[in-house]
Amino acid sequence: MNASAPRARRPRRTPVLAAGAVAALLVGLSACGSSDDSDSSATAASEGASAGAFPAKVATKFGEVTVDKQPRRIVALGWGDAETVLALGGQPVGASDWLPFGGEGVGPWAKGMYDKKPELIGTMEPEFEKIASLQPDLILDTKSSGDQTRYDTLKKIAPTVGVPKGGDQYKLSWEQQTTMIAAAMGVPEKGEELIAETEKKFEAAAKAHPEFKDKTITIGSRTSEGFGVYVGGTGRIDFVERLGFKNNPKAEAQAGEGFSVSVSKENLDMLDADLTVMTPIGIPATDISDDPLYKAVPSVKAGNDIVFDDKDISQAFATDSVLSVSYALEKVVPLFAEKVAK
Repeated sequence: MNASAPRARRPRRTPVLAAGAVAALLVGLSACGSSDDSDSSATAASEGASAGAFPAKVATKFGEVTVDKQPRRIVALGWGDAETVLALGGQPVGASDWLPFGGEGVGPWAKGMYDKKPELIGTMEPEFEKIASLQPDLILDTKSSGDQTRYDTLKKIAPTVGVPKGGDQYKLSWEQQTTMIAAAMGVPEKGEELIAETEKKFEAAAKAHPEFKDKTITIGSRTSEGFGVYVGGTGRIDFVERLGFKNNPKAEAQAGEGFSVSVSKENLDMLDADLTVMTPIGIPATDISDDPLYKAVPSVKAGNDIVFDDKDISQAFATDSVLSVSYALEKVVPLFAEKVAK
């Protein structure tokens, strides 16, 4: 069991038939031409961004991707990709809603940034025909599984910026995500500005809370299938390490290629740390806080734990986009400070 997300988040292999269906649809679209090029929301996909220097080149696990001109019809499929496009001044015409938020497919920190609601696309198994029908000139899948078949199918539709080297299974920081997407959109300077602004917020939070430095922390979750803890290389751990915390060494010792480690009920003491932070996924928060075995964990017994029961906070913490981390800093840091003695 991978407790960092519901099992449904695990991408499955794309059927070979999907590629054939996409190819057939692309031929039809090519023959009939674009029917909605005049759509104001589509042509404004990168409105507010400078023309940039094109062709733009982005390094990925699958090789260097070249974007020949300013993208106007962006489909953002990766975890947090759509929010990043919005932060950079773009307007995705299609996007995946991973958590899911519903509505426009983004968190409250991105509310009101869309001019027009995007077409929502599936997450682990995106509807390739629907993507092709949107006639994208750029597909973003930067925080994703890194599955080769998925990528090969997408690149037949449009230039696709997939995961970077070492970025498989959603191991991509908000910094890397912002840098890659800004480059693909031709606005690298805007990306650098956003990153610098956000890093200053982390630095200010860490400076304001020196008590966080070198304290151990467990970042975990529980689904209907059990408990798990996150390991290095993931957004949640990057977030707390920037504040000065050190990730649970027991969890790190068991880290593999995935972004989390399952924890059996018999081994819940593995959750023990100076601060234990848990997120319920698809279950009530009380399924964690009222669990007798969880309450027996030393840090929990001492009152040094947090179970997120505010959906917006837990989702901001999970999204790890350049927009959501600022929201998370505002909401989560005070909660940490209440539990960590100065």
